[in-house]
Amino acid sequence: MQKQSSSQPRQHIEKHKAILDERRHELETRLRAIEHDFEQPRNPDDDDRATERNNDEVLEELGETGQKELLAVQAALDRIQAGTFGICVKCGKPIAERRLDAVPHTPFCQSCASASSRKSESIVGKHDA
Repeated sequence: MQKQSSSQPRQHIEKHKAILDERRHELETRLRAIEHDFEQPRNPDDDDRATERNNDEVLEELGETGQKELLAVQAALDRIQAGTFGICVKCGKPIAERRLDAVPHTPFCQSCASASSRKSESIVGKHDA
């Protein structure tokens, strides 16, 4: 695996590390709040239970999405620590600064992310047929 390229100056890496640390904190706070909400007693009223079940489904989905993002953020922080942040994990080429600004936890350059997305769409399309 290629180490950090000269195209990723230390200041850019530190900027992304700060963004990732902040996002990790936000996600951890949100996930704790969701967990706390699930631990609260439920209303025994039949009319309210249906609403609560719907709310629980939304919270569960938010929790799953948050956990996935938290894993991706932690993986990016691990890549910073390992000295491989900003390098595509698939092809080994540098990830464009614009892409890292948009999605700081991305492990893929635009080309590899697009290829992966097209492959997923192709697989989904075959199942839909």
